[in-house]
Amino acid sequence: MTTSTDRIEHLKQKENLTLWETIQVLFAASKGFWLVNMVNFGDGIAYFGILTLLTRFLGTRVGLSDQMTGVSVSMFTGLVTLFMFGGGFVSDKLGVRRAISWSLIALGLGRLFLVIAPGLSGSFVGPTLSWVSLVLMALGSGVLQPALYAGVKEYTDPRTATIGYGLLYAIMNLGIMAENFISPYVRTDDVFLNLPFAKIIGLGWGIEGVYWICLGITGFMFLVHLTLFTKKVEDTDKYATEEEVKKEEASTENKSWLEKLKELPIMDPRFMFFIFILLPVRTLFAHQWLTMPDYVFRCFPESVNSKFEWISGLNPLIIVIFVPLVAAFTRKVKVIDMMIIGTALTAVTTFFLLPAPDLTLLLTYVTLFSLGEALWSSRFLEYVADIAPAGKVGAYMGLAGIPWFLAKFTTGLYSGFMLEKFVPAQGVQDPSTMWLIYGLFACVSPIALILARKWTLKQAEMKK
Repeated sequence: MTTSTDRIEHLKQKENLTLWETIQVLFAASKGFWLVNMVNFGDGIAYFGILTLLTRFLGTRVGLSDQMTGVSVSMFTGLVTLFMFGGGFVSDKLGVRRAISWSLIALGLGRLFLVIAPGLSGSFVGPTLSWVSLVLMALGSGVLQPALYAGVKEYTDPRTATIGYGLLYAIMNLGIMAENFISPYVRTDDVFLNLPFAKIIGLGWGIEGVYWICLGITGFMFLVHLTLFTKKVEDTDKYATEEEVKKEEASTENKSWLEKLKELPIMDPRFMFFIFILLPVRTLFAHQWLTMPDYVFRCFPESVNSKFEWISGLNPLIIVIFVPLVAAFTRKVKVIDMMIIGTALTAVTTFFLLPAPDLTLLLTYVTLFSLGEALWSSRFLEYVADIAPAGKVGAYMGLAGIPWFLAKFTTGLYSGFMLEKFVPAQGVQDPSTMWLIYGLFACVSPIALILARKWTLKQAEMKK
């Protein structure tokens, strides 16, 4: 009699899998794959729980100006991506398990410092402590992100990798969705005030209550990770074995420095074009936390902005549903085509914000923007991980994040100025012009991808 275990073992040996068989194998994947995604889910809650309200927190609780808040948040998100470059090498050196451990320690300390900073906001100490916290959190996230992607590559095989990366992206967004649902209750309502520990940790007490929960989740993740993700799990569940990594290192040692230089991803024009041409459209993602919160709070009535996280939460909800589906049904579609369709939809939807502020148009914008993201985001990350040699996924992921660093860092340099000019807290507002400028700039990405499609396909054929 054939058992379910025998069935899975048979599928693992099969060369070509159907969609349903791929899903079966992935859900019966190694323990390491799901432990990586446990951290991925928890950090999705904590990281975006903090980021979604960070501009409001620094402005209203720590006391920074619009421009200083924009620069501070931009510095934080930019440093996350900048640290990813070095963090990728750290992840490759330490291994997935230890890299996650150290990153959670840095994240825990940073989130603790941030949540206590408002108590010192009347002096130089409060803002300084908040900046220190941002640097610590950026360092932790910069190591954690490439470690998670390296973990997916290690604990999936080539047949299940596409859906594996789709699941990683979807599970992160499932965490964001969970946080966005609960956050308004913690921030604005009295639902939690009757809990015995509510007053101690700040539940029902504004943004600090949300941040205390994010800190608690970080600590819980750390304990579960240390308990369950043992060295035995790390060593036995890998798909990419130590022998493969050593073989790759040995082959590299036998090559001249010129050959090694030619094999670097920065020498691949197609790779470099892909990661840098996405910079204009990526600025729209940065505006989701640099611009959108103040836009909603300043241009919409309190009945809307009091549930801002629910509006923001539409994005991860759509990602959770559609990213795995898109990954499953577009496995054979060329990456460049997914880039064109996805970035075009992401950029064009910004024009829904040109009329006077309207809740229906805002919800339409968030929905279509999220669908565009679902079309191309995880496929691009899969592309980067796929071309990386064994043991170097973290480094490649870090390099691919450099344009993301530029988008996040540079966007914050002007987002505060644009808010003060077009959407001031007091005075005449003109958000339409602001969104028009942002939308036109974002359209550079899909237009350039369309123009370069034949060239990128030709480059791909030359590599075969």
